[in-house]
Amino acid sequence: MTNREVVEKILAYHPAFPADYAGCDDWKCGNPDAECTGIVTALSPTIHVIEKTIALGANLLIVHEPSFYTSQDGPGWFEDFPNSVYEEKRRLLDEHGITVWRDHDHMHAHKPDGIFTGVLKYLGWEHCSRTVTDTGLFAHFIVEFPEMTVRDLCRHLIERIGLSGIRYIGNGDAKVKSLAMVGHLYPMPCKKTHADGTPVEYSVSIIETLEQEVDVIMPGETIEWTVLSYVRDAVQLGKNKAAINIGHYNWEELGMRYAADWLPTLLENGPKVTYVPSEDLYSFEIKE
Repeated sequence: MTNREVVEKILAYHPAFPADYAGCDDWKCGNPDAECTGIVTALSPTIHVIEKTIALGANLLIVHEPSFYTSQDGPGWFEDFPNSVYEEKRRLLDEHGITVWRDHDHMHAHKPDGIFTGVLKYLGWEHCSRTVTDTGLFAHFIVEFPEMTVRDLCRHLIERIGLSGIRYIGNGDAKVKSLAMVGHLYPMPCKKTHADGTPVEYSVSIIETLEQEVDVIMPGETIEWTVLSYVRDAVQLGKNKAAINIGHYNWEELGMRYAADWLPTLLENGPKVTYVPSEDLYSFEIKE
């Protein structure tokens, strides 16, 4: 089975996209027509992941996030200055015949969402969550769990995801029992509108969710002057609210662990599939 045949099976598994789709899901390097010797699923093709792929004797990397440091994520480096890190990374991929294919848009378009299904499964929340679809929010899951402290919730996430630590806003001893996994908190409108037809800011919708439905939010990306400032003020007023900021990559990591569950079912007796964690992006220097 070739790398291309593997990807064709993945695309047949996902919802069909228009013929003129020109998004980020594509080959990033390598030879699509090479015989596949093994598959690695990973959130990002880090140097660590590439080295693990080489050690496994695999030559196809299925990843979710960009390979070469730009939002456009083209199959190379196209800026007008040299990038030594890119050059060394690309040389490592080329020398070992590794092909990289990105599965981002298709995975999020899957029903249910292929990333969040894995996150909920491996956090142990797949049977206590519900998807919010009627509030104009983006990927938004509400999880209800047995009451625990904010600190215990953080420890649960550290253990399940494999984190070095967690940044959170809240009272560590406060007891919580509901969490919303929400989208990115940078300034942008959502689908909801005010009475005059102007769009509601996405962050305002998240504040509404905290006011009406949940104790904790876990966003994909953060800024500090909207929802996070609201949470800090709420905590200082004695309210039972918290925000847990584990980072976008750490949050979606388990989705690619889940990809290593469903991908073998498409390949019958095809190449071996192995999940390789990208590992925590952050290290922490703790105040003594």
